[in-house]
Amino acid sequence: MKGIVLAGGRGTRLLPVTLAVSKQLLPVNDKPLVYFPLSVLMLAGVRDILIITTPADMPQLERLLGDGSHLGLSITYAGQPEPNGIAEALIIGAEHIGGGPVALVLGDNVFHGHNFQELLRRECSRVDGCVLFGHPVRDPHRYGIAEAGHDGRLLSIEEKPARPRSNQAVVGLYLYDGDAVDIAKNLTPSARGELEITDVNRAYLERGKAKLVNLGRGFAWLDAGTPESLLQASQYVQLLEQRQGVRIACLEEIALRMGYIGADDCRRLGVALGASAYGQYVITVAEQFGNTQQEERS
Repeated sequence: MKGIVLAGGRGTRLLPVTLAVSKQLLPVNDKPLVYFPLSVLMLAGVRDILIITTPADMPQLERLLGDGSHLGLSITYAGQPEPNGIAEALIIGAEHIGGGPVALVLGDNVFHGHNFQELLRRECSRVDGCVLFGHPVRDPHRYGIAEAGHDGRLLSIEEKPARPRSNQAVVGLYLYDGDAVDIAKNLTPSARGELEITDVNRAYLERGKAKLVNLGRGFAWLDAGTPESLLQASQYVQLLEQRQGVRIACLEEIALRMGYIGADDCRRLGVALGASAYGQYVITVAEQFGNTQQEERS
């Protein structure tokens, strides 16, 4: 499965900060926002990733992430000059996708929850149509809302409905089979001139090949696209990291534990981050992992 992070847009809800810096590079506690969607793809076992961003922001993201080889990944980049809708990412990424399944994640979404990795691996291994993820919200009229049957089969999907049929907001993570690109290419733009991802999902619904996975209570999903939600995300991550002594969306640790890199590689990445608390954490993780491996071999 290929992966796409959609890190485009103008970040208008975060102006004036985003006049100077990409939204995806703003900090969520001690790491850039883009680390969170990247971590989702890595946990799902996806290593071939396309980052779609604005031409102006691309050099900054390339400086941060490079070609991904240091993490055992292959990261490439493509430009989206205008924010023409989420579904356009499927068209821009058509060559990258290559007719196979794809995981598309929005660059400003933060996910965290128990057994998330197992859930991702399971759903990615059996995509037949599209798989959407729902999260309960208090104010469903503000979101794209999905209704599903007891078996998870999608029954309806609406954007900001006046009379919501459920409280399940569709989060910014979508799994598609090889038909997604053709569906996106045949969409009619909305009144705003955008290719809507809801129309892609509705096409799968009409085929009877759309599924909703309820992330449920106890799972955190944050759309960090406003000053308030970005601060909330930082506070949430900071609290958990301080309480538990582990870091959320630490790409180096994920790469190590997934077997994408070795302990020595991970330690070098930590050293390169200097005396920062994040860098020291990466070094500690690498050393503990290496010691455990030595004990298992002896």
